[in-house]
Amino acid sequence: MRILIIDIDTLRPDHLGCYGYHRNTSPNIDSIASQGIVFTNYYCSDAPCLPSRAALITGKHGIHTGVINHGGRMADMFPEGKNRGFGDWLRYHSLWGVLAFNRYYTVSISTFAGRHGAWWFHSGLNEVYDIGLNGMESAEEITPIVLDWIDRNAEKDNWCLHVHYWDPHGPYRVPQHLGNVFENDPLASWITEETVERWKRCVGGHSALDYGMFGPAPVQEKFPRHPAIIDSMEAARKMIDGYDCGIRYTDQHIGMIFNLLASKKVLDDMVVIITSDHGENLGELGCCSEHGTADYITHRIPLIIRWPGKAKHHIDTGFHYNIDLLPTLAEMLEIKTPEGIDGKSFAQSIKNGIDCGREYLVLSQCCHGCQRSVRWKDYIYIRTYHDFYHLYPEEMLFDIKNDPHEQNDLAEKHSELCAEATRLYLKWQDEMMKISQYPVDPLWLVLKEGGPFHSRGRLKDYCKRLEETGRAWAIPELKKRHPGEFQ
Repeated sequence: MRILIIDIDTLRPDHLGCYGYHRNTSPNIDSIASQGIVFTNYYCSDAPCLPSRAALITGKHGIHTGVINHGGRMADMFPEGKNRGFGDWLRYHSLWGVLAFNRYYTVSISTFAGRHGAWWFHSGLNEVYDIGLNGMESAEEITPIVLDWIDRNAEKDNWCLHVHYWDPHGPYRVPQHLGNVFENDPLASWITEETVERWKRCVGGHSALDYGMFGPAPVQEKFPRHPAIIDSMEAARKMIDGYDCGIRYTDQHIGMIFNLLASKKVLDDMVVIITSDHGENLGELGCCSEHGTADYITHRIPLIIRWPGKAKHHIDTGFHYNIDLLPTLAEMLEIKTPEGIDGKSFAQSIKNGIDCGREYLVLSQCCHGCQRSVRWKDYIYIRTYHDFYHLYPEEMLFDIKNDPHEQNDLAEKHSELCAEATRLYLKWQDEMMKISQYPVDPLWLVLKEGGPFHSRGRLKDYCKRLEETGRAWAIPELKKRHPGEFQ
């Protein structure tokens, strides 16, 4: 069996045609989706980049791996301790390790591990291609490597090729000479002049007036598609068009891969998986081109699987985590699933078209702010421990079915739903800690060491930015919430 995993960084599913987007961003991805299964409630358990791929590779929640931050102690795996053997657990039990142990030749073309110092990502890989640009590369620098590998190896059997593209991730880097195929397409209807005015009143990391995290994004000649701030509909369009052009450009390069595989007469008989590490808030919760919250938009990711000879095209609406992919692949390939993982196989969806989702999900974010959320029924409940300087309330509740862009917080109106979600969250946390090898929830280690990597130590200077931009009203409350930033 040949397996191709296409991993498109920062890809929110609602900007793909096969998920209903009104712009033609993804014709090649859509072609595979029309032949396979489209999962509409698939989420990364931990966001963003580093925690998400740690979860994917291990099949475990961040509360068990320890990888929940982008810096500090919790950017590394918990040590295995006295039970560590001659080799570590990941060597044969990670996503790649399981495949390699079962005679699959494993290859990754990605700069992820180098960008994040996440060398465990390579465990179980036979070949690694890292062009050394730390995630700042564009598709035209990746695809030639992919095509060369396929040209040399396509006809061989039992391989898994992981291809990682970064183009939807900021700064928006699609070559300018390619133009903007979306310049005459409307924006989504929820983005209006009134919406942009609300964004401009927001405070916090990567808010509209702080598009560079806690100030304007630097204007760079090599990133002309990337705005400095979002202060008008024109700037909002530049943000959305920049993001969508990144998707369309990636899709064009995916088409090149598909064409070569077809010419080698292997495309129709191979497994194709298309997914991402996390989504991207494009104004939701006051975040613009950032993935810093534990919300529906950041955590929901695409998953498209075409498995030859199995279920025909259908839509799977069940709740699944990215940690569920490892045991699913193991079951589909009839190999042993590693013991002690948190993932749950959804192979029945692929084999028989049967939805086998979970009752609810708990989602975690500890890199920008610290939040945990519960996704259940039609809702998402978000509990905030560190607000990314956005002044989020302790509890937020959104009706995802009717308000997918999280514009109307229902927490005060529906305390009974917040209570229901809190019970589910405590149930999950109790279950996770009972089986954990470690005596502490790493979320609290992040908070006790000064907070999330992208926020800690930034507030004092950020208050000056707020004064300069007419948002000084937020400073007293920020000082009250984060006194350690001023000591």
